Amino acid sequence: MNTAIILAGGVGSRMGIDRPKQFLMVNDKPVISYCFDIFQNHNEIDNIVVVVSEKWQKFVEEYAEKYSVTKICGYAPAGKTRQHSIYNGLKCIAENAKDTNIVIVHDAARPLVSDKIISDCIKGATEYDGAMPVISVKDTVYQSCDGKSIDKLLKRSELFAGQAPESFKFKRYYEIHNEVSDEEISNTAGSSEIAYRHGMNITMVPGSERNLKITTVEDLETFETILKGDEKFG
Repeated sequence: MNTAIILAGGVGSRMGIDRPKQFLMVNDKPVISYCFDIFQNHNEIDNIVVVVSEKWQKFVEEYAEKYSVTKICGYAPAGKTRQHSIYNGLKCIAENAKDTNIVIVHDAARPLVSDKIISDCIKGATEYDGAMPVISVKDTVYQSCDGKSIDKLLKRSELFAGQAPESFKFKRYYEIHNEVSDEEISNTAGSSEIAYRHGMNITMVPGSERNLKITTVEDLETFETILKGDEKFG
């Protein structure tokens, strides 16, 4: 059984607007609903757990009902960090979807993830301990400790930018979160980081430039442009 955790607890502070980015309305539909559509209709996803703040849970429930999102098996509270939110989602799975073999962690602010990326992540977590989609880094990347002068030139061909969803064998991933300190969870930046640190073998699968994360106003405009193109040519 495969269960997706949809992270919708972010506050969207970088957008400078009055609501989190995942709840912005695009064509009279919140961003998170585009994400729901993909996971609801994917034949390898059995359950969905939504991590969301108490303030916005009713909003999410109303739109889930409106768009017939029937795979939601539970809601978990947003945590003080992204990784705490993931941990809360894992606890919810342990209570409400106990037969889960693979967990797929996705951001509600990535509404254009493809069926193929989801399938590749599930397959990767079946053959390995986990999987994450990546794209190659196009620009030259420099390392600087003080942000003012170059300390090291990094080899671009060996650098990859991680995306979501990230998938893991549920039992081991959950065990790690139960074993580590709260401080380590707080200091974890990416879903796969804590898994890698504790010996899980994470494979990389091809991501996509289209699988953008809405973080800025420009990202939102790009999403709207893509939707218009899909309507025109789809």
